[in-house]
Amino acid sequence: MSHTLGQGSGPLRGVKVVEIAGIGPGPFACTHLADLGADVIRIERPGGPLSPGNREKDLSTRGRPSVAMDLKNPDAVAAILDLVESADVLVEGLRPGVLERLGLGPDVCLERNPRLVYARMTGWGQDGPLAHAAGHDINYIAISGALWDLGQDPGRPHYPSNLLGDFGGGSLYLVVGILAALLESKTSSEGQVVDAAIVDGTAHLNLMWASMLASGFAREQRAANLLDGGAPFYDVYETSDGKHLSVGAIEPQFYDEFARLLGLPEDAPGQFDIGEYAELKKLIAERIASRTQAEWTEVFEGTDACVAPILPMTEAARHPHLAARETYVDRGGILQPAPAPRFSRTAATLTTGPSVSGGDTREALAAWGVAGVDALLESGAAVQS
Repeated sequence: MSHTLGQGSGPLRGVKVVEIAGIGPGPFACTHLADLGADVIRIERPGGPLSPGNREKDLSTRGRPSVAMDLKNPDAVAAILDLVESADVLVEGLRPGVLERLGLGPDVCLERNPRLVYARMTGWGQDGPLAHAAGHDINYIAISGALWDLGQDPGRPHYPSNLLGDFGGGSLYLVVGILAALLESKTSSEGQVVDAAIVDGTAHLNLMWASMLASGFAREQRAANLLDGGAPFYDVYETSDGKHLSVGAIEPQFYDEFARLLGLPEDAPGQFDIGEYAELKKLIAERIASRTQAEWTEVFEGTDACVAPILPMTEAARHPHLAARETYVDRGGILQPAPAPRFSRTAATLTTGPSVSGGDTREALAAWGVAGVDALLESGAAVQS
């Protein structure tokens, strides 16, 4: 039996996922799967939430029901194994060894369902000297080699919130691993364990930088390379009203358009006069500082100059291009990103909003075909909020 409490119409419709709730990258990966139509059931501890803030506005839990279960209770473990038996995927983001100790490790689950994709999300990975150590995004991207080069300050690196590690190198690599393992299982009829470590995914995202270093095209020095602010034509500049523009005019034809629309003098240093970059950057900064962000946006928007205003999310949602594509949507009074990417035939859709911890326990367990739901609730193995 398959429930429809959160299942959408996307290309993953029919794929059943058991989520053992964690924080950060694991939930976001499951949100992505749910956005794409997967039938996800979220198992979390009674009394959650695991993340700070208002749970009813926690978008990392959208699109799927919440079931509260006491994983230390043998009856709860047995019920989860019942879920596993009919699932395609199990996702967990706890420290290595935790689910093994609870009787829900990959050996037990794969014995119950040999076709299961058992997906594990951690910072350091399932093995290695740091596997059991605590850590957060900033630590994982630091040790992976990615943080060192970030920012336009030669004296210190700057970290991009937790987008690069948790969600870029973590969640999205977990989803890629799940989809690849699901595809492989269609021919082999066998499941497997996906070990998605943030350090691994973040290092993999650094592939182009590794190529640039190997070719001698870049050096390990901040604000000294093509894409890190070393080049005047790829940088951030302040406008007269204290806002900012992004400039990315790399190709010569795009730079020529940028220089023309900006009004650079004819005797300005050339695009690739590296020895004159300080002077060129000064000229560009002075020109951009002479008008407001809105005025420059009107000049550049829709051209090949590769210039765009830097907007906070609430303003970005109102930008004509993003508004036309409905990149952000208002659902239940909450501004949020719409599912991505897009599909021509099996469109992804937003379904349910965030659910309180344990708010769907009875209905979701029954819909997934778990027997004895009332007994689970009476014993405290499961909790209905």
